[in-house]
Amino acid sequence: MIVTLCSSASFYKQVIEIRDQLKKMGVKVFVPLTAGKMERSGDWQVGTYKTWHKDASQYNRKAFLTMHHFNKIAKGDSILVLNYEKNGKQGYIGGAVLAEMAVAFYLKKKIYILNPIQEEVSYKEEILGMKPVILGGDLSKML
Repeated sequence: MIVTLCSSASFYKQVIEIRDQLKKMGVKVFVPLTAGKMERSGDWQVGTYKTWHKDASQYNRKAFLTMHHFNKIAKGDSILVLNYEKNGKQGYIGGAVLAEMAVAFYLKKKIYILNPIQEEVSYKEEILGMKPVILGGDLSKML
């Protein structure tokens, strides 16, 4: 089983923790490039890596990272969306992760979401329409 982890960059420290847990369960795991870079550098500050916020010419980097992760989704068997609290919103799923979910859905990959989807999410219908399995925080439900 190969799982590609998808999450907001704000959760990349948790991405590395979940990667390690899944590996102990015998799962092969793909993570976003920037998560690995953060792990190696020890710098978990998202602003360090989102250079396009300060320089629009850097959006080519964002495009590269997006396509690179889409390719990991294509190579995996499933995705696991890590949706924690962000900006006071439980179970946060942002635009980039929604796009990753759509790619996985189109490619007929299994979609797992770690935590429940909150009622107030404006695109809850789209998320649920992709038929994800909500794990309720329990990774063993993937196996």
